[in-house]
Amino acid sequence: MKLAELGLEAGLPENVFQVLTGSGRIVGETIVQDPRVRKIVFTGSTEIGTQIMAKCAPNVKRVTLELGGKSANVIFADSDLEKAAASAPGAVFDNAGQDCCARSRILIEKKAFDKFMPLLEQSVKAFKCADPNLETTEMGPLITSAHRDKVASYVEESLVAFRGTAPTGAGFWFPPTVLHITDRKHKSLSEEIFGPIVSVVTFEDEADAIGLANDSEFGLSGSIWTNNGAKALRVARGIESGNLSVNSHSSVRYWTPFGGFKKSGLGRELGPDALNAFTEEKNVFINTEI
Repeated sequence: MKLAELGLEAGLPENVFQVLTGSGRIVGETIVQDPRVRKIVFTGSTEIGTQIMAKCAPNVKRVTLELGGKSANVIFADSDLEKAAASAPGAVFDNAGQDCCARSRILIEKKAFDKFMPLLEQSVKAFKCADPNLETTEMGPLITSAHRDKVASYVEESLVAFRGTAPTGAGFWFPPTVLHITDRKHKSLSEEIFGPIVSVVTFEDEADAIGLANDSEFGLSGSIWTNNGAKALRVARGIESGNLSVNSHSSVRYWTPFGGFKKSGLGRELGPDALNAFTEEKNVFINTEI
């Protein structure tokens, strides 16, 4: 409700921006199914997104979906490994991993693995998980106790490479956790955990990196680390993802298109492309031979 108030203060005409409160099962479903509403934009899980698509179908209603992700942080041996390792925790543990763009898979070139992992461990153990009210905090608790239990179910102690620290006591705390995965079919590489867990897996070469990055039903975001510009472009073309960044994790800007491939969604939000989903093209032919 406060957002609507701020909109009026910013100069938006009355009723241009409206806020309705209520549960998704009641308010959300009513809006989705009402034939007077001709466009739906949804951000959330792939499970709910597919249900919304089905409910929009009877009215042939347009829909833009920004859904789940299992983004890959692809790190080549020729990159700045120190910088890649220092930035990796923030790319996945920000917002306690509850972020659809979280780089929850680290793909590291095999010949760089032994050098990279100690650097990553140092960064993870220095990552500050604490009270969100503190200015020094980099990560807070998870949203609910039930979600914490779901996140914890992905942790097999035999796969834990190392962990950071988290407070005890009140709050749904979960420490930043790094898994070393050797089985490429392990669920931690395919399922969206939506928590502070990152899975590390090695790849052999460029082609293997692209194949591994694309071995997912999602395709929302991701990062590529290399000092070879031509390689960066080749890999970026090969990875099936709507938003990629090279030698950084900053792939989302409000002035550029944002959206996913595959089960990460449909359409684009942000940037000039966002308006396309809210417009219809019309052709009018006029016979001037009267």
